[in-house]
Amino acid sequence: MIFLRINNQNPQMRLVRKAVDVLRDGGVIIYPTDTVYGLGCALFNKKGIEKIYEIKKRSKKQPLSFVCADLKDISRYAVVSDYAYKTMKRLLPGPYTFVLEASRLVPKIILPKRQTTGIRVPANEICLSLVRELGQPIISTSVKTQDGNLLNNPEEIREKFSHCVDLIIDGGVIVSEPSSVISLVDDRVEIIRAGKGDVSAFV
Repeated sequence: MIFLRINNQNPQMRLVRKAVDVLRDGGVIIYPTDTVYGLGCALFNKKGIEKIYEIKKRSKKQPLSFVCADLKDISRYAVVSDYAYKTMKRLLPGPYTFVLEASRLVPKIILPKRQTTGIRVPANEICLSLVRELGQPIISTSVKTQDGNLLNNPEEIREKFSHCVDLIIDGGVIVSEPSSVISLVDDRVEIIRAGKGDVSAFV
């Protein structure tokens, strides 16, 4: 298991590339976002996705979200209407997960029965440089203890997860609070979860 300390304001690219090599080789990593530490792998890594379901002890009926680099990237993986585009442009990068209709590019394994998917563009430089360098989205699901508490300290994460992931990025301690989840499917706004992102504009 590799443990990398990366500067969260100004990520060292040689370290980012090291993490991206692990992702390209099919690895599962833990990395910082603007809300929580995320457990992830490359979007098209089926084995990695299966491993994430296993680590999380999560039912495969529950969908997984993923991180994109920017709005242009989102429109490859989801159906983005003008309204959705304007809404996301205003709020991203930021602590939101937007639920949209998935495009054909999104692997079926993360879309149980539903054709919608959750997409994030976090305001976190480490996370964004990983996605840009990799050239494809990264699966993003929060790192939690068995009893459901969010873990925000890299040393604690290392202690509990070093046996089951390939790489952990230490981007400092995060004030953990889940993202706000907002569905924009068919241009109908539905607040699925109010979290770190301000949802008052939608109420």
